[in-house]
Amino acid sequence: MKFLAAFVLLLPFAVPAQQATTAAQAPNRDTSYIDANGTAHITRVVPLPQSLSPQAKASLAHRVSDANNPQTLEDRRHGTDVWQERAGAASRAVYPVNIASGKIAGVPVRIVTPLSGMKAGYVLINLHGGGFNSDSGSLTETIPIANLTRMKVVAVLYRLEPEHPFPAAVDDSVAVYRALLRSYPPAHIAIYGTSAGAILTGEIGVELKKLGLPEPGALGIFSGFGDFSRPGDSQSMYALDGLSGHLDPPSPGAMNPHYVGKTNPRDPVLSPVFADLHGLPPTLFISSERDMLLSGTTILDRAFLRAGDQAQLIVFEGLPHAFWNDVSLPESREAYGYMARFFTTNLAK
Repeated sequence: MKFLAAFVLLLPFAVPAQQATTAAQAPNRDTSYIDANGTAHITRVVPLPQSLSPQAKASLAHRVSDANNPQTLEDRRHGTDVWQERAGAASRAVYPVNIASGKIAGVPVRIVTPLSGMKAGYVLINLHGGGFNSDSGSLTETIPIANLTRMKVVAVLYRLEPEHPFPAAVDDSVAVYRALLRSYPPAHIAIYGTSAGAILTGEIGVELKKLGLPEPGALGIFSGFGDFSRPGDSQSMYALDGLSGHLDPPSPGAMNPHYVGKTNPRDPVLSPVFADLHGLPPTLFISSERDMLLSGTTILDRAFLRAGDQAQLIVFEGLPHAFWNDVSLPESREAYGYMARFFTTNLAK
């Protein structure tokens, strides 16, 4: 089961036509040339890692065209919604849960709970992925965690860009957190997300500190970054599907201008690597070796460590961005197990 973009921003724009690379055109040897500016011009022939499960090997062997395929925002949102429902059903078949819709502090939410044996007095807040312009995670990122932790998960359906740039998503997420603080002690709350939601999780940690609000008991930053002022190295090497699919060299300067809006890209809430991170909660970082946001995840993890925070980093071999959205992979079940154990271990008893 292949999954849709969890982070990439796709909006209407003119793109020159590009044909897919054929087998005859594909390189069969490694090349490397470093120019005077230090830019690498390379080709690589990369065998499949033998440590992966048969399911992961089959997934990586799925051929994805490297021709560009621009979408309108309307098409992206529709496609993501359709995929989220389908992938959510697949997740629910493996991890049975109850799902309800509602509003908290006026913000739409999904409320996901285990079928039985729920641990009362605890709540996890999910900030979904989707490039800040769509929802590619409010089901797939919540269902396994609610099932495994036996805790309630509230997925925040925050306002999206380009209609609502930063700090709208931060404001919505903080509003939900404030409301939940009336019913739950902060040590019994965790905040987490994948991709855009992972980025937002770091932003919320800094914003809560700025506002003088109590921090939650734990954070989960699963394939994200903390610096909008420049792209990370891995974004030059990996597309959404890792080594397959279309990839343009990253442009210099601020990333995702539709989300950044008029904010300085080095704003410490927008880009937490520029913030005082001391005193943030225990945080689990997860990424993978062919993740386009691998660099951003590891850089933010190191920033937490330099601040003296408790931070743990797990990197899976050979897999692409947010691979855990595919519940058919044994590696996904392993990743969800790490996430669930981290939350149940770090939330106060």
